[in-house]
Amino acid sequence: MTGIAVLDRKRIWGWWFFDWASQPYATLLMTFIFPIYYTEAARTHFTALGQTPEQAGASAQTLWGYGLAISGAVIALLAPVLGSIADASGRRRLWIWLFSALYVIGAAGLWVLLPDGRNLVLAVVFFGIGLIGMEFTTIFTNALLPGLAPRDDIGRISGSGFAFGYLGGLVALALVLLLLAENAQTGRTLAGIAPILGLDPVLREGTRAAGPLTALWYVVFMIPFALWVREPAARGGLRIGAAMAGLWRLIASLRSRRSLAMWLLSSMFSRDALNALYAFGGVYAASVLGWPVILAGVFGVVSALSAAVISWLGGRADSRWGPRPVIMACSVILTGVCVLVVGMTRQSIFGIALPPGSWLPDALFFACGAVIGGAGGALQSASRTLMVRHTTPERAAEVFGLYALSGKATAFLAPFLIALVTDLSGNQHIGISPLIVMFLLSILLLMWVEPDGESRSDP
Repeated sequence: MTGIAVLDRKRIWGWWFFDWASQPYATLLMTFIFPIYYTEAARTHFTALGQTPEQAGASAQTLWGYGLAISGAVIALLAPVLGSIADASGRRRLWIWLFSALYVIGAAGLWVLLPDGRNLVLAVVFFGIGLIGMEFTTIFTNALLPGLAPRDDIGRISGSGFAFGYLGGLVALALVLLLLAENAQTGRTLAGIAPILGLDPVLREGTRAAGPLTALWYVVFMIPFALWVREPAARGGLRIGAAMAGLWRLIASLRSRRSLAMWLLSSMFSRDALNALYAFGGVYAASVLGWPVILAGVFGVVSALSAAVISWLGGRADSRWGPRPVIMACSVILTGVCVLVVGMTRQSIFGIALPPGSWLPDALFFACGAVIGGAGGALQSASRTLMVRHTTPERAAEVFGLYALSGKATAFLAPFLIALVTDLSGNQHIGISPLIVMFLLSILLLMWVEPDGESRSDP
């Protein structure tokens, strides 16, 4: 970042620390640790109600899907309105701290889920609260990106931020695997010890501690953000009327802004499909492949390391060739991953039977994890860069609110379709098939997006 002032560099580091602080929610709670434990507890619960193991696994995925669908609907409805209000008032940090509280409450609340499935629905509710907090804080921190540096540096800053965030998630995951998360059979962590702090392995307190740890991690590592990331003085009160009028003008302008409209639609499908991959990957690994928490955690280390490296490289590619080619390449790759996941079970690959005990499904899913982590990180980084090219610093929260809407308008639909298809078919890997269609639609719509975006100050 040659040429960026020392003061700006410090502000950039503060902004990066949000990614470091918030990533464990995605890494520990949304993908690799909590979903596996949730699936184990849910299957125990549903089996006790008389379901077969296959039915119990499908019921676990269905409940998870409906919970994510409700959270996604809340985010979709409120994101653009809150972004518009924040732009009109000039108060973005205020909203960041407000929704940070939801993040912390939701993450800490996951402690309540017991191994026998007690508090199962309450745990899904807490997860939804934390997810809403994470998504809304991301809207307002992303809205600070256009003012961090000149346009040509935005891609590298965005990619490096994602890489730094994935590194934080990797460190948090390693700590949980080595010191907290216990094997259900042995009661020992990956380091071969009992969970630290006297946590009871019989009650799975080491694994359950991933939620409170995520909350504490966020509180501690948001301190650099609080100290180094400032914004201009607020322009006044909430100004709800002016905010809604501005939002309506922006929405109406989409009729004449084909590139922005097509990009919002394209990102709606690609990011929702990606988030569903993250959200259901752990559930799939536990139910279809039978992975325990610790093996899923090792899988997470591979995925997070891949994501950190490829996000960093993706940021460089973004700066050199622009964000659209990066997004296109990542979307094609992720489509291929979905096809493989749908065609893979413990017993066969695309209908070709495997010998009993074959390691091939595990190896392929490890490879999928590395690809999802890397391509997903680069896609998200380039996506927010392309969004910056369609807005200005003054209107960034409003436009990123629409961006969040495009990411959540079908965020309830993707989990709902997965839950519905799984429910109707009773087959978990077939339940992933709606994501293939979503990625293909995103690729098609991306063809109408201008590579350099727009540069309008008055949308």
